[in-house]
Amino acid sequence: MATITLTISALPAHVRTARLMAATVARRAGIAASAIDEIRLAVGEACSRAVAAHKLHCPTQPILLQLIDDSGTDPVSDPRTDTSSRTLRANGSATRRFEVVVSDRAPAKDTEETANHLEPLLDGLFLDGEDTPPGGISGFSPGLGLAVITGLADEVTIEPNDAGTVVRMSWPLQADQTQNPSSN
Repeated sequence: MATITLTISALPAHVRTARLMAATVARRAGIAASAIDEIRLAVGEACSRAVAAHKLHCPTQPILLQLIDDSGTDPVSDPRTDTSSRTLRANGSATRRFEVVVSDRAPAKDTEETANHLEPLLDGLFLDGEDTPPGGISGFSPGLGLAVITGLADEVTIEPNDAGTVVRMSWPLQADQTQNPSSN
């Protein structure tokens, strides 16, 4: 399992670097070509949200981006790998994934409300009148980016707390065509 860690400052120009890095590592990890644009967009949304939060709360603190490629290990036979968080297939092999983790250090607002997974994700998506949040799109709340990420990534977890927010996104890696006997 290879992990690439990128630390960026809270500047919009660095979001492009994060998107390009994520797309490059995803392609090298074996992500399907059709998912590369989704990864690029999701990483852009997550990093843009983090940059906006940092500009308001802690502009000097860095944003952490981790790109995790587990294509190099066999999660079932490698004892160092925790398979409890992976999806097991019927044949006993685990689904290998490409994971992107964006961590910011800006305090999450309304942590208790955000952590309540029973509320619909799109509640409060649209703002009334002239209420445009800093860094937001006119008429939309900052939560719109998280809704977009949820639609783009295969699996998403959002962990807000007082020390910042961690957005985890993952996509399945392509099956190796040489190992699939049914593809003959």
